[in-house]
Amino acid sequence: MVGRAGCHLCDEARAVIQRVVAETGDDFAEVDIDSHEDLARYTDEVPVTFVDGRQHDYWRVDEGRLRSALQG
Repeated sequence: MVGRAGCHLCDEARAVIQRVVAETGDDFAEVDIDSHEDLARYTDEVPVTFVDGRQHDYWRVDEGRLRSALQG
């Protein structure tokens, strides 16, 4: 997940991701967009989630869609 400090949507997305990966056995990493200039193109879309290196969602994370992507 690409996010930033103080972002309430990031907090919501993180909670969804943590819940789903706890069920699926997957893991996730979080990257602070403000510490990585190469991610600046996503600045208006945070939080941005990726599954297997491909952009999956932005702004909000749909729990069912994420679960399906991780199981597929």
